[in-house]
Amino acid sequence: MAAEDLLRKESQDTIVRAIASAERNTSGEIRVHLEQVCNGDPYLRAAYVFSKLGMFRTKDRNAVLIYLALKSHKFAVIGDSGINERVGAGFWNDVKDGMAADFRSGDFTGGMSRAVMAVGEKLKSYFPYQKNDVNELPDEISYVDNQENS
Repeated sequence: MAAEDLLRKESQDTIVRAIASAERNTSGEIRVHLEQVCNGDPYLRAAYVFSKLGMFRTKDRNAVLIYLALKSHKFAVIGDSGINERVGAGFWNDVKDGMAADFRSGDFTGGMSRAVMAVGEKLKSYFPYQKNDVNELPDEISYVDNQENS
């Protein structure tokens, strides 16, 4: 089963709408990446995916990746240097803790959407939307074939 088949279309659409909504008020960029399995440390895997997706190429280095390996029940939230210089690890941990609580209660879509909105609010405080803002990264959820993640 492909990672994109693990979420109902309605859930995917809800998360993509949350990304678009969160980015309306910031020049920052948010991506969500899903795959089935993570065979190691989810933070290291997220860093690899961040690089592979070219997220380090944003003008202000203000991209954030929310990474989830659904079947492994692992996830990570990482930001580029521009946002990391402004927020401490505590913020990323708070986002992860909120997601974990929502996931435990069975609200995966809500947890993802709330995490995206929390990240968007933090990005807004440091990187407000500019008139000439360009959406530098796609809002769609990215997926990987887990043959690559072995």
